[in-house]
Amino acid sequence: MPKEVTDIAWAAQVRLCARFRRLAARKLMRNKIVVAIARELCSFVWAIARLVSQPAMQAR
Repeated sequence: MPKEVTDIAWAAQVRLCARFRRLAARKLMRNKIVVAIARELCSFVWAIARLVSQPAMQAR
């Protein structure tokens, strides 16, 4: 994997784990926490998809 992708993935791991713990400490419902984390995870996936698809777009 390219270094940029692994950097984004690691940032996601650290941020989402901390966010999960903070939300769980507030005693929110588990489903609400999971939805919040999933929504933020989509942003990280989108960032990786943009990064991976950029070279293909530049080749045109």
